Amino acid sequence: MSWKSSWGGYPPYVPVAKRKKQAAKKVAKLKKKGQDIHPIVIEGRLIATTFWGKAWCKHLETYSDYENRLPRGRTYVRNGSVIDLKLKAGKIKALVSGSSIYTVDIVIDPLASSKWETLVKECAGKIESLIELLQGKFSKGVMEIITHREKGLLPDPKEIKLSCSCYDWADMCKHVAAVLYGIGARLDEHPEDLFLLRNVSHEELLTQAGSSTFSDKNSDQRTKTVTGDLSALFGIDIEEVSQILNVKTKEPVQRKDKRIKEKVKTPSRTKKTRPSRKKKDS
Repeated sequence: MSWKSSWGGYPPYVPVAKRKKQAAKKVAKLKKKGQDIHPIVIEGRLIATTFWGKAWCKHLETYSDYENRLPRGRTYVRNGSVIDLKLKAGKIKALVSGSSIYTVDIVIDPLASSKWETLVKECAGKIESLIELLQGKFSKGVMEIITHREKGLLPDPKEIKLSCSCYDWADMCKHVAAVLYGIGARLDEHPEDLFLLRNVSHEELLTQAGSSTFSDKNSDQRTKTVTGDLSALFGIDIEEVSQILNVKTKEPVQRKDKRIKEKVKTPSRTKKTRPSRKKKDS
């Protein structure tokens, strides 16, 4: 039943400031009860910025059923209306602030075992590390396998069941759409959650499809790759840090050597000058 059919009109517009105020009040109440709250916070204009988050959003936008409805949730997720989003195997539960606080439930079917086995086989030998996997830093071939429209890891609309406690008659209201985008933002932080949603293990993919042995020939290249990944992961330049550490360890040694030389020279000068003075006096 919709607001229009039951009340003769749509619910009144609630300004963003008021929605944020009621959201803060709700969050404070839930925290007081001891509940963990996991809001979706978007910084800047981009909802998703990493490989996994972007792949999720772009995949859903390719379906005509979602393409026209998803934009309704962009503003909501950007202004912080998704005040809580919890994710577990095959299920998402969220709270969204609108004219009221609404509950959104999304259920995603597990990935078919045959599809998972095929995906693992096609990725065999193409994924080298857990960092590479979770950061989305792998070959174009692996990316195409994982994000394939029919054969990949991402769900299609028929595998997704949507529900919202609001009065909008549509299956995908703006609150549900905001949560779907919120999942993309969450995958930026926790890419392994996509595997959890499809009830498969990213560790299993790494174990069965990853390259476990490397020859001496490509060991140097592998070290460079891992170093690059760690640099990106921790936001530092490992080579620069190494140079700084070397300078700091060398300087004290050089100063110490200089002080030792000065101590050796000083007494030698004293011995030479004293005899010459005695000769003059005599």
